[in-house]
Amino acid sequence: MHPTDMQLTAIATNDAAFDGQFFYGVTSTGIFCRPSCASRLPNRDHIVIFATADEALTAGFRPCKRCRPTGQQVSAETWVAEINAVLEAHYAEALNLNTIATLVHGSPSYLEHVYTKTTGMSVMAHLITIRIAHAKELLTTTRLAIHQIAARIGLSATYFSTQFKQHTGMSPRDYRKQK
Repeated sequence: MHPTDMQLTAIATNDAAFDGQFFYGVTSTGIFCRPSCASRLPNRDHIVIFATADEALTAGFRPCKRCRPTGQQVSAETWVAEINAVLEAHYAEALNLNTIATLVHGSPSYLEHVYTKTTGMSVMAHLITIRIAHAKELLTTTRLAIHQIAARIGLSATYFSTQFKQHTGMSPRDYRKQK
C-alpha cells in the first residue's frame, strides 16, 4: 500500500508519534523503517506501508540499521552483503562513505567499522576493486579510450591509471595490449 499524505508527512518529519502505528519499506533499497527514522526521505513511489514489522519482513524487506524497527540489530554479514550490492549497483557514481551510509541506512563510521571487521578491507578499497574489475572488462571488450573507461567507472583518468597500476602491476594501456 502506498503512503497517505499524513503518513508521508510523518515520514518526512521523522514524527515519532507514528512509531508503532505503521512501518514503511523502500522498494529501491529493500529496507524498512519506523516513521521516526532519520534516514533520507525516499521517493514517494518507492514507499510501501506495512502495519507491522513482521509484515515488512514477510514481504522481503530487511530492518534498517539506523532505526532498528524490530528492536534487533541486523547481522553484520547481512549488512555487508547489502553494502556490496549497493557498491556493485552504484560503482560508476561519485560515491563516498557518507553517500554509501545513506543508501544502506547507517552511520558512516559504524558502516566502516562493521565492513572492515567483517571483510578485512575498507568499503572504499572494495569499491576500487569493483571499479578495476569493470575497467578490465571494458579494456578487453571495447575500444573505448582510457579516459572514457575511467569516466564509466566513476574515476578521473589520472586517478584511474594510478589505481589500475597499483592493482594490476601494469598500466591500462599495457593491460589492453596484453589481452
